[in-house]
Amino acid sequence: MAQVLPAPDQFDAEAQVVIVGAGAAGLIAALSAQERGRGVLVLERDAVPSGSTALSAGLIPAAGTALQRLAGIEDAPSLFATDIQKKAKGENDPALVDLLAQGAAPVIDWLSQDHGLPFSVVTDFDYPGHSRRRMHGLPSRAGRELIDALRARAEALGIDIVGGATVTTLYTDGDRISGVGIARPDGGTETVGCEALILACNGFGGNRAMVRDHMPEIDGAVWFGHDGNKGEAVQWGAALGAELRHLGAYQGHGNVAHPHGILITWAVITEGGVQVNTAGERFWNESQGYSEAARAVLAQQGGIAFAIFDDRIAGIARQFADFRSAEAQGAVIRADSLPALETALGLTGGSLDAELDAIRPGAPDRFGRVFGDRPLAAPYCAVRVTGALFHTQGGLAVDGTARVRRAGGGVFPNLFAAGGAACGVSGSGDAGYLSGNGLLAASVLGRIAGQSA
Repeated sequence: MAQVLPAPDQFDAEAQVVIVGAGAAGLIAALSAQERGRGVLVLERDAVPSGSTALSAGLIPAAGTALQRLAGIEDAPSLFATDIQKKAKGENDPALVDLLAQGAAPVIDWLSQDHGLPFSVVTDFDYPGHSRRRMHGLPSRAGRELIDALRARAEALGIDIVGGATVTTLYTDGDRISGVGIARPDGGTETVGCEALILACNGFGGNRAMVRDHMPEIDGAVWFGHDGNKGEAVQWGAALGAELRHLGAYQGHGNVAHPHGILITWAVITEGGVQVNTAGERFWNESQGYSEAARAVLAQQGGIAFAIFDDRIAGIARQFADFRSAEAQGAVIRADSLPALETALGLTGGSLDAELDAIRPGAPDRFGRVFGDRPLAAPYCAVRVTGALFHTQGGLAVDGTARVRRAGGGVFPNLFAAGGAACGVSGSGDAGYLSGNGLLAASVLGRIAGQSA
């Protein structure tokens, strides 16, 4: 259990800025703080940085970047902010939405131009809720590449990243955080004093008790996040009297290959694919988004569905390393006809043909979804999928400098939060999650926290 204690008389070591967590938020915060001339120490429970970032597609949404302009995409932070609020039905703090929407493009430009990360814009399909193509990713479109690139850059600049260091305790001196206590895998302990502390240790999806308490509707889902997401930031915040917001908010995903456990990009749906249950019937409006899809899929018999698409769409999805991995492991099933696909999936004969025949391009279907003018065509593809919980979106409330707010007003002067440790902009549940919201909060709040610290 995370704890808060009075400061000891002396710490074993000292650092100007201590960062808890070496995911995208923590490493971006480290780069940002060092840029301001601060001595930085990053503490990571894993031996090698990974976290939720490595399990994601590694895509960061940003409006008005140099890369968008090169691709001929006109976009603006104000439009991005509108998209965020529309998806969350206005439940977000407008100031936080504006902060993230305004700060995203400068982060992408900074990481690209100053630190050499080879971002590019996803230009061949649209993500639900985004009115422009603004997803930025590295060549593999995989979070593992993003975390490795950030770690390599931090190490090249001499930033100390200590693995196998689980932070268990925050030490306080009056209203300030004075240091942290660390537990080692061998049972050893250490204390580190600091002038500023940045919590970048993500959310609490790996803490089943907290999930049951705050989001019971997703408790039975596959946990697809990092097991280290135990909720320490929320626990420390509660002990300190910090303001906590939207603890029922989370990102789900209803397109995880099962039993392979591989994320299947939602592009297979947005480009014209559908989901059917084990009876071969569609069951919802797939255009709503992949976060809502988790509950929709889990509500089907056995918590199982099939993503149905075609070879053209598979070609688009193949830019993602996860999809290529799914193909290599046999998760993607192919057939030259719908009857053959039904047989391969064990579906009722004629069910897929009936569902696809009912689609009329340009007209709302029985669920309200409007399809484009490129119907699915042979050869066909399918993946057996289930619903999963990816990461939580509620957490510590922060101000415009990423300082943690007090429940009774004001802020903690030297305590900062970023990424999943902080409350994001996904509203109060799962339906408010706009694609990329997790890495949006990680990257923008990470950079701001590093600058402020």
